[in-house]
Amino acid sequence: MTTVTVRAMTPVEFDEWQTAIAEEYARDQIAAGRWSADGAVERARDENTARLPQGLDTPRMLLLRGVDADGTPIGRAWVGLDHPRGAPDLAFLYDIEVLPSRRGSGLGRALLAAVEQATADAGAGALELNVFGTNAAGIGLYESAGYEVSTQQMRKTLAGGSPRAETTEE
Repeated sequence: MTTVTVRAMTPVEFDEWQTAIAEEYARDQIAAGRWSADGAVERARDENTARLPQGLDTPRMLLLRGVDADGTPIGRAWVGLDHPRGAPDLAFLYDIEVLPSRRGSGLGRALLAAVEQATADAGAGALELNVFGTNAAGIGLYESAGYEVSTQQMRKTLAGGSPRAETTEE
C-alpha cells in the first residue's frame, strides 16, 4: 500500500498554492458554465480570500501538504472544519490534488485517507465535498472510498434559450 502523510503547508507552499488553486477553480467554474472567463481568476481569488481571511493562519482550516514515505511532497488539500452552509459536525473538503507528475500510482487514494484521518483527528464527524460531473476519475475515487451522493445539481440547455439568460426585477 502507498503511504502518504499530511503536514501543515509552509508559508511558501501556501503562497504557491493560492495562485494555483485560483487558476484551477476559475477553469472549473468556466468549464461548468457558471462563470464567464472575463475576471474569473480574480473572482476565484476573492472567494478564497473570503474563506481564508487570515491566510495560512485562518482558524478552523486545515491547509495540508501530502508527502510520501520519503518526505517528498506529492499533493495538497484544504479542509474547512466548519461546513460552509453551517451543517453541524460536518467538515468540507475544498481542495485535494495530487501533483500531475505523481498521478496514477495510488497516491490520490492514500492522500484522501490521510486527509480524512487529519479531519477526524481535528474533531469532525464527517467530511463532504463537491465534485464536478465531468470529473470521472474523482467521482470514481470518492465512490470507492465510501462517499455517497448527498445532493445533486443537474442542468439542461433549452432549445431557443440562452444558458446565460438574465432576469431582472423591478
